[in-house]
Amino acid sequence: MSVLDFFTNPVGISTMLGWILGQLIKMPVEYLRHKRWDWTLLLSAGGMPSSHSSLMTATTTSIGLNVGWGSPIFALAVAVTSIIVYDATGVRRQAGFHAERINQIARELLKLKKLEENDASYLREVIGHTPGEAAAGVLFGALIALAMQWVMVWS
Repeated sequence: MSVLDFFTNPVGISTMLGWILGQLIKMPVEYLRHKRWDWTLLLSAGGMPSSHSSLMTATTTSIGLNVGWGSPIFALAVAVTSIIVYDATGVRRQAGFHAERINQIARELLKLKKLEENDASYLREVIGHTPGEAAAGVLFGALIALAMQWVMVWS
């Protein structure tokens, strides 16, 4: 067994593709929605689709396909995936709403001269996902795992 085994098994490959493709697809989606290229999306959280949801669903689906839907490791993967999707649409999304309000307060304080420009540092506002972004990530991840399984069976 070596570290390279991760890169040659369908679960490992599905995991990597779930994250990489989930991040990469954000750029064309952003372009279609807002007619601008945003290269920061390659390494940032938030956006469409949720790459966390894509990564974990690709992993979980691949485990189900390769190890079995009734295996304890599949049950664990479902539990972890559920927590991550819940966190993306709940806790992290709420943190983004809080950042929006804090930034709004900072801008108002700057206008009122109650805060100096060099003292104002703004928080990142998009760190979570809408339910639609998470659902798109889940669907994308499942499709990646199914495609990977198809490739493994037919090659």
